[in-house]
Amino acid sequence: QVQLVESGGGLVQTGGSLRLSCAASGRTFTRHSMGWFRQAPGKEREFVADITGSAAMPSYADSVKGRFIISGDNFKNTVYLQMNSLKPEDTAVYYCRAVAAGTGIDYWGQGTQVTVSS
Repeated sequence: QVQLVESGGGLVQTGGSLRLSCAASGRTFTRHSMGWFRQAPGKEREFVADITGSAAMPSYADSVKGRFIISGDNFKNTVYLQMNSLKPEDTAVYYCRAVAAGTGIDYWGQGTQVTVSS
């Protein structure tokens, strides 16, 4: 079994920064992609950013482009999300997701709360 453990959430003022981390443990796997989704109260879970393939090509939702930076370590199956210029609308539970290469099985973390105060 694969476990994803997120850390780094918290409370920050508008304009502040936070860095989220996600590390995979348990059974080893080769990832196809690894990244972040978020879910605000009363809203559906939405894509934030991910990295794909051995080259770790990044993709971002339009709402976070230019403010968030995703990075990762292929060998350690870790991924990070540097969040800058945070806005109240960024408030959500942030979930780490990994998709295994070959099988396409996806794994999810338990989520970490990010709250941006105005």
